Amino acid sequence: MKNSRFLFSLFFLFLFIGLRAEVFAQESPVMYFCEKYGKNGEVGISDRFTTGFLTVVVKSDYKMKLRDVHVQFSKYNFKKDEFEYYKKFDFTLEPDMKYVYFSKNDESDMSFDEPGFYRVYLLDDEDETVASAVIEIIDK
Repeated sequence: MKNSRFLFSLFFLFLFIGLRAEVFAQESPVMYFCEKYGKNGEVGISDRFTTGFLTVVVKSDYKMKLRDVHVQFSKYNFKKDEFEYYKKFDFTLEPDMKYVYFSKNDESDMSFDEPGFYRVYLLDDEDETVASAVIEIIDK
């Protein structure tokens, strides 16, 4: 009887810990991609695109409190089995922003020129990761 109570208690402890982790899974900002940002918002959301210009979107439930940020592309090198630095672009945000998109402008082309897998990072002014996501780029 004592053994079954112990197992029952242990089961609920693991269940509670698992649910708690599930509840807080989206606590940090989320990054995703689209073809462009138009009058009605994002156009063509996906995680697989052909080579060319893309828009990186970051959404948060709270003010991100960021000013100077970088969007960095790292391309996956299959021979080394790791992501390697590819490109980095600088942007300035308002600290109260909860939603931001990064697209082609005078300082950054936001272009994926070569097919492959990329990890895209939003980095703060100390190069700490705020959000990241993986995207696949294929030939046209």
